[in-house]
Amino acid sequence: MTPAQALAVTIFFGTFAFITWGKVHRYVPALVGAGLVIAVVFGLVMKDAGAIRRVLNLGQLVQAGFWLPGNERIESRGVNWQTIVFVAGMMLMVEGLARAGFFRWMCLVVARRVHYRAAPVLVCFMLLSGALSMFIDSITVMLFMASVTVEIARLLKFDPIPVIIAEVFASNTGGSATMSGDPPNIIIGTSLGYSFTDFVVNTGPIAWAGILVSVVFFYLVLRKPLAATEQRHTGAEAVEYPEPRDAIASMRSFAVHAGVFFLVIVLLITHARTGMSVALIGVITAALTILVAGKDAACVLKGIDWRTLLFFIGLFVCVGGLEETGVLGLVAGRMGEAAGGSMTAIVAMILWGSAFASAVVDNIPFVAAMVPIVCALAQTPGLSLGPMSWALALGTDIGGNGTPIGASANVVGTAVAAREGYPVGWGRYLKYAVPPMLMVIALCNIVLFVRY
Repeated sequence: MTPAQALAVTIFFGTFAFITWGKVHRYVPALVGAGLVIAVVFGLVMKDAGAIRRVLNLGQLVQAGFWLPGNERIESRGVNWQTIVFVAGMMLMVEGLARAGFFRWMCLVVARRVHYRAAPVLVCFMLLSGALSMFIDSITVMLFMASVTVEIARLLKFDPIPVIIAEVFASNTGGSATMSGDPPNIIIGTSLGYSFTDFVVNTGPIAWAGILVSVVFFYLVLRKPLAATEQRHTGAEAVEYPEPRDAIASMRSFAVHAGVFFLVIVLLITHARTGMSVALIGVITAALTILVAGKDAACVLKGIDWRTLLFFIGLFVCVGGLEETGVLGLVAGRMGEAAGGSMTAIVAMILWGSAFASAVVDNIPFVAAMVPIVCALAQTPGLSLGPMSWALALGTDIGGNGTPIGASANVVGTAVAAREGYPVGWGRYLKYAVPPMLMVIALCNIVLFVRY
């Protein structure tokens, strides 16, 4: 390795270690790492101002092709501003929906439809988590799903922990079905030029097959303890269940924010045909949300998690250091040699490697580092970009289910449970999450092999 490559690798893994450590918010080590890459690697060692410009990539924001690329692919190197702008817009929309009571209303409607029976609630909440996570960040999905699950569990007197773990599993798996479902997919889609429809067609069926397998697994494992709670309630005095309409503070606010949500879904589904970039959709989403919020616009603006956006920016700069110094190209070459040019071998390597890596480390920095590697591997004769991209998306999203720290949704779901008095230990989490994770990843491998 050259001195620049050695420094870039050291900074990246040091940043990764501090992010995994979790004692400070992850944006802090990401920004420190980014500063070191710019000042030390590019400035002192490489003395390359062009590398700094390429990685920061600010000029892209004023190019018409960034907002309306048509059928052209948006080249992404360094900071992926498509991801940053889109995620910021979605944060605002989610805050508006939350303030309008949309998520709690939806959960209570589903629970009421199954007459507040514990086992059907498990199945329906898993399906709802998977469906919502196709369009909304799984972190937000789990914030509300876990809270409502605890509320219903107290009414029906069942243990909410296994149900919350099941919902986490469904939300991460459902997130792999679309480009907007999870941050790793947004990074993959915007970096490699894929559309929402590309993900729906390629990862969507596999993800939903995985959700159905996981629903069957959790139902078989939990049906007896959940059925026992229903038997205890037989003949007991009537329980007063919450009404869905109680979740709605203002019907007007509820209707307009829900309208924005469904419009955004339409824009995402059709953006390949309209020629809009996801960044432009993010700006439209933010503008409409602020407009319909009216006097509450200032409160809605607080829904932007600036620390998470700074985390993304810092992370992209750290990965840009590996890319500019040629480290990722070397890794891609080694992986290509190990696979021997076999598409079957490289897809399996990416799928299972991503799954196990994402189970123990945050899947966002992992996928940010892997995208340029996959792009470089696609230059090898016999290796196709598409199947490798889908393997990376499925592996990182579904593999993140493996441990309580594998994905942000896991951390949020278990934190909500602990806050409500139901702490989730590692042993118990692994007991419920690892078997379906291995089954679903194996299913993905089979489908990818047969299809591609």
